Amino acid sequence: MTAQTPRVGHASIDKVVEWVDTDASGHQHNSAIMRWVEAAEAELMRTLDLPDYFPSAPRVHQEISYRSKLWFGQLITATVEVQKLGRTSLTYAFEVRGHAHPKSTGGTAAFGTVTVAHVPPGFDTSLPWPGDLTEAITRLMAEDTDAA
Repeated sequence: MTAQTPRVGHASIDKVVEWVDTDASGHQHNSAIMRWVEAAEAELMRTLDLPDYFPSAPRVHQEISYRSKLWFGQLITATVEVQKLGRTSLTYAFEVRGHAHPKSTGGTAAFGTVTVAHVPPGFDTSLPWPGDLTEAITRLMAEDTDAA
C-alpha cells in the first residue's frame, strides 16, 4: 500500500498521538507507527474472531517509509490490509495517515509492510497456518475482491 485506500482484507483504527508517542521534539517517535499498525492488525483479527493468532505470529520482517511528522494531539488513522497469505507467513501492507492539525495539513505519514510467521507456542520454527485462519483470511480477501 503506497498512500492508497486499502482494498483487500483490511481494518483501520483511529488514535490520538499522545505525549508518550512522541520524541523530545513533539512529533511521533518511530516506534509509535508500529504500535498503531499492530492495533489495526488486532482489530482485523478481532473482526475475524481469531483470538489465537497473536501468541503465534511473531514479526519476521518490516519495512517503513516515513513521509511526514505526526504531532502530539493529532488524530491519526492506521490501516492494515492483507497483501499476501502464504503457507506459513502473512504479509500486511499498512498506512498511517494524519488528520488536519495546527502543525500539519494531514495525509500519509508512513506506509510499508510487515510480515508475520506462524510459530505456535512450544515450536521454534514456522508451521502452516491453521485451517480456521486460512479460511477466514481467504474468505475476507474474496469478499473484498467481490466488493471492488
